[in-house]
Amino acid sequence: MPSIHRRDFLAASAALSGLALSGVPAFAQTPRRGGTLRVSVDQAVSKLNPLVTRVNPEYLVAELLYSGLTRLKLDMGAEPDLAESWTNSADLTEWTFVLRKGVTFHDGSACTAADVVATFEAILDAKTASPARQNVGPIAKVIAKDDATVVFTLSAPFADLPVTLAYTNAKIVPAAVIKGGLEKLDRQAVGTGPFKLVSFEPERQIVVARNDAYYDKARPYLDKIEVVVFPDVSAEASALIAGDTDLISTTPPTEFGRLQKASGVKALRVASGQFCNVNFGCDQKPFNDVRVRQALALTVDRAAMVDFVTEGFGSAGNDTPLNPAYRFYADLPAKKADIAKAKALLAEAGYPKGLEATLIASDRPGQRTQLAVALREMAKPAGFDIKVETMPHATYLDQVWKKGSFYVGFYNMQATADAIFSLLYTSNAAWNETRWNNAAFDKLVFEARATVDEARRRALYAEAQKLMYDEVPSIIPAFFDLLGARREWVEGYQLHPRGAVFRLDHVSLGAGAPKRG
Repeated sequence: MPSIHRRDFLAASAALSGLALSGVPAFAQTPRRGGTLRVSVDQAVSKLNPLVTRVNPEYLVAELLYSGLTRLKLDMGAEPDLAESWTNSADLTEWTFVLRKGVTFHDGSACTAADVVATFEAILDAKTASPARQNVGPIAKVIAKDDATVVFTLSAPFADLPVTLAYTNAKIVPAAVIKGGLEKLDRQAVGTGPFKLVSFEPERQIVVARNDAYYDKARPYLDKIEVVVFPDVSAEASALIAGDTDLISTTPPTEFGRLQKASGVKALRVASGQFCNVNFGCDQKPFNDVRVRQALALTVDRAAMVDFVTEGFGSAGNDTPLNPAYRFYADLPAKKADIAKAKALLAEAGYPKGLEATLIASDRPGQRTQLAVALREMAKPAGFDIKVETMPHATYLDQVWKKGSFYVGFYNMQATADAIFSLLYTSNAAWNETRWNNAAFDKLVFEARATVDEARRRALYAEAQKLMYDEVPSIIPAFFDLLGARREWVEGYQLHPRGAVFRLDHVSLGAGAPKRG
């Protein structure tokens, strides 16, 4: 993989999307108010509670209905949301956030510092099982100084707090709801977001309408948004081409070419740190032997994997979750396939005649199965006999995710290096799927999190990446460009490199948009 600097990557990302990174659409015009946007997603929206959402369609709906203290800009920086400003102590262990005044939840109750405190106490409670627990930073205590001021005391210095508080699951919910039981949010939405819930049919359609009490009186521009579930990605693309829908939040490479050629459709593409990986259960045979993991990694032709899995809309990976999109990316030597060395390692590990294993892949998105099939074929010459088993995504989430020992994962880019490491790879990660539990890696990540000095922090993250590169808790062969599409009448929409951020409150409908009730 050629050396690419982060600034070049972000510039390329902007060029691919045809838009600036400032968060403002190029050649922006005054948005029109009104109309109904119909956006399609390829999975059911099973979780409505914003503290426990897990997949992109759920993040999209949660973002419409709820607000966080901060939001992510296109350049991964933080901007105000419910917090209008913030300050920090010199040692970065105390952060003070000042809330907007007069904000109300959808039920009419006031949103105050007490709700922020209650939300973060719920997030940090292991019983809530919120992915945000390990991803909002080293928070030791949250207190309400007054109704409009929240103070976060941290267990260590942490420079990224405003960014990590924009995490997908760190949405603010009412203290009264938390006290009464979060199960209320399984079917209802009590947020402060730009839209209010009208109807919720998880497998078919979710409808939201403008929140007239939203803190920003200019936004949202739309009257209503319909989130329509299309399990069949080909049918989803056809609906957009026909004008039955207005926007596809994400589309696979298999449909992108068709969308590029369609009249009245604008295909969208942006470089990202999104990836599929092959997760190993590092606490179980045979993958508790590092030589087995290293051997399988040496069978991967990464350039071919980019062509096959991303269909050219991506870049090669190096078995760490960071690519040039990340600030602290370390440019390690590109891994190359070496079948002879893979065979030797497998023999050293006690498998001179080869090894059988079943690799499980969800059917959503389809790139998971493509990756599994490609790995099966690439690994055969080294003695790996891999059976690929594909299952419905809901079944995968219930039976395999975080439980299996050999399966294909799929992850969005996170806002920071610490966020992706703490989500997936530290011993206390929210989604510790590999169960690698490497104490040296943990120490490096935790020290980097608490380090203010830029050069020292970069060195620590480089060491952490080198450990992953060497020990291969998972194979990360490729990163995906994000792909989507919109009708030409959809204005103000930009693909976000994070993948789980949508900003539909900035969207409006221009001339030619269909009239919908």
